[in-house]
Amino acid sequence: MHYMAAHGLKRARPAELVPGTVSVITARMDYLPANTPLGWQAIEFDRLQHPSEGIVSVYARGRDYHKVMRSRLQKLSDQIAAELGPLGYRVFTDSAPVLEAELASRSGQGWRGKHTLLLSREAGSMFFLGEIFVDMALPVSVPVSEHCGSCSACIDICPTQAIIAPHRLDARRCISYLTIEHAGPIPLEMRPLLGNRIYGCDDCQLVCPWNKFAKVSSLPDFDARAGLAGSQLVTLFAWTEDEFLRLTEGSPIRRIGHERWLRNIAVAMGNALRLRGDGDVNRAGAIAAAGEVDVAQVLAALRSRVDHPSEVVREHVAWALALALAEKC
Repeated sequence: MHYMAAHGLKRARPAELVPGTVSVITARMDYLPANTPLGWQAIEFDRLQHPSEGIVSVYARGRDYHKVMRSRLQKLSDQIAAELGPLGYRVFTDSAPVLEAELASRSGQGWRGKHTLLLSREAGSMFFLGEIFVDMALPVSVPVSEHCGSCSACIDICPTQAIIAPHRLDARRCISYLTIEHAGPIPLEMRPLLGNRIYGCDDCQLVCPWNKFAKVSSLPDFDARAGLAGSQLVTLFAWTEDEFLRLTEGSPIRRIGHERWLRNIAVAMGNALRLRGDGDVNRAGAIAAAGEVDVAQVLAALRSRVDHPSEVVREHVAWALALALAEKC
């Protein structure tokens, strides 16, 4: 990502990013919604089998974690300063070129899994990370040992094979990167692999055995807001820009903007139409029999955006419609 590269070695040298930094306090915050049922991983995997449903990553269904964690880290910092006296500090949570997972790993919060995310024996990986850079020397905590062993479940399941080797991720192939950080057209070869994922991807975490220990959040902030879990693609695609801004207010989704939102959904709808010609006859037939893809409805939704002002949206809509025509031949 360009903004990470632009800051060079500041990413690995906290004192260069925030002059005067002597120590870094790391923190993690669980984000599974309070009403998450047992067997939640299977439920999330099942969503991927319903091509007319738009899948938003679990972490993004509630309030923007940047706001929640930054506020709590600020309060914690203020309390520390009240106890210790004058303290120079600055808080971060995915808001600057900070090597969060590496700092958390070195501080003993967990170890780097083969998918490169942080893993904890007590909490899996379904948590956010944050840091407090302070100008005070603190005792150094001890890293924990790794516990992935010979498991390669995260590598094997990645839809785009973005995990090119243990602990090595090609972000250019990662669905989370493509649907959130990437601007402009999504590479043609990647589009069919996105399936119905319209914001992020959880597959490598869903399959990880350690996430049987993932904990639900004690905060209502991360409860899924209505309209983001189980919603139909055509419904989400119909949002105007004003509706998008209103319905995603306070959500991390808002940061991608309406254009990327429509781009991602157009790809998902194209993939839903593509399933009519899926090589897996049983799967395609089951989907058709269940009436899960209302072809006429999807086509009408796509055609409603054919003349969208954004060239990116128009291009992805055209791609999806071309798939529909191809499957008729």
